Amino acid sequence: EVQGLLERGVRDVTLLGQTVNAYGHDLPEKAGLAELLRAVDAIPGLDRLRFLTSHPKYMSDEIVDAMAELSTVCEHMNLPVQAGDNDVLRRMRRTYSADHWRERIAYTRQRMPGVTIATDIIVGFPGETEAQFQNTYDLLEEIGCDKVHVAMYSPRPGTLSARWDDDIPPAEKLRRHQEIEQLQERTCSERNARRLGDTVEVLVDRMAKRRWTGRTRGNTLVHIDDERDLLGKLVDVRITETSPWYLIGESIGTPR
Repeated sequence: EVQGLLERGVRDVTLLGQTVNAYGHDLPEKAGLAELLRAVDAIPGLDRLRFLTSHPKYMSDEIVDAMAELSTVCEHMNLPVQAGDNDVLRRMRRTYSADHWRERIAYTRQRMPGVTIATDIIVGFPGETEAQFQNTYDLLEEIGCDKVHVAMYSPRPGTLSARWDDDIPPAEKLRRHQEIEQLQERTCSERNARRLGDTVEVLVDRMAKRRWTGRTRGNTLVHIDDERDLLGKLVDVRITETSPWYLIGESIGTPR
């Protein structure tokens, strides 16, 4: 599949699956995601390789090591934690602790300095106390993720929690949601501000509001002012403005 995509001009490939890092556990030869990453990386012509969504339980050293060693694998990890409190995680049937997620992030940052981290959070899960929510808030503040997808809990038919009392009032869910969003805005403002003046590689994928737009290997959104046709090009961009959600810069050198 990847070879066929490359022949059609694709430059950035994402291996997509629910719990994608458990890939191969049901195959007779027990090939895992690390082996798949190595096989895809070996195909000539690929610029960037990503994968999502992962589960902390299956984020092995082997996968992280492969990410660090392979030139096409982007310096970005999407690793949902969902909550920073162990009792809430147990009720969610998540089969890992907050400390395990924290340790996986630490190992990834050790092997891949500069890696960007994205995660998912659910606030207002049935029975979540204020102290338990605070544990989630504190974990995110400690780790400093580059992207947090936060959602307010709502019952999903067929799940275990749908049988339980949805006991967190909507107004309280909204307050917790907003607190996480405000924390994330502050975190991203500080992290992106440190990138002012840096030069980053951007793969341009569209024009938006008269600016070329693309993403870095770390999946950061970058807007570029340039009169040339940059669509589908790899461009070195010097960052001239920052915001919590994107960077703005000017292209330098020759697009590739």
